[in-house]
Amino acid sequence: MNGKMIEVGEKSNSVRGYLSLPESNKGPGVLVIQEWWGLVHHIKKQADVFAENGYVAFAPDLYDGVTAEEPDHAMTLMRELEMDHAARVLKAASSFLKSHALNSTGKVGCVGYCMGGGMCFYLATMNAVDAVAPYYGVLTKHEPDWSKVNCAIQGHYAENDPVTDQVPDLRRALDEHEVKNEFFIYSGAQHAFCNDDRSEVYDQEAAELSLTRTVEFFKKELS
Repeated sequence: MNGKMIEVGEKSNSVRGYLSLPESNKGPGVLVIQEWWGLVHHIKKQADVFAENGYVAFAPDLYDGVTAEEPDHAMTLMRELEMDHAARVLKAASSFLKSHALNSTGKVGCVGYCMGGGMCFYLATMNAVDAVAPYYGVLTKHEPDWSKVNCAIQGHYAENDPVTDQVPDLRRALDEHEVKNEFFIYSGAQHAFCNDDRSEVYDQEAAELSLTRTVEFFKKELS
């Protein structure tokens, strides 16, 4: 791990998370949103990867220090997560990145995985980020108000994943509201193909290609 856990904001409204900084000591911000497992090792590694690619990366802790190792526990944590709380944390994290001393453009991109990918879509409606890249993003609880999206979206989904069935409807809704978007579906890949802590689903080729595309996307949208 190249970064460190920090707490930002006032105690009554603070946000805890993992911050990883680029060696160049400057770059746009990237908000990294967790899977349903919590702020685990894999998510911290993803923040490090974006820092290595020149971004000020911050992964906020939506579960306040709790993590899961079993799917049933992860499902419970995700279901108990209140959208108002998640929105507050994510907007505060984005504000922190926008005003960070090393943010060279004042812009922030957002990348999220599974549950975090779904959160990307909601964050895109809150005027809080400048580009979003959901990975196998799952929409939960309610559909975002697509008319409020004001940034570009680049989605990454797996061929062998029921979640991918929602992509045509997502694209249709975004096109209807004239939201700039592109979606990539990775042949042969499974849900969570970026998670190299889960050898049963990790797909190195898909993970590396999707990262290259996301970095290029952010380079264009956050400059």
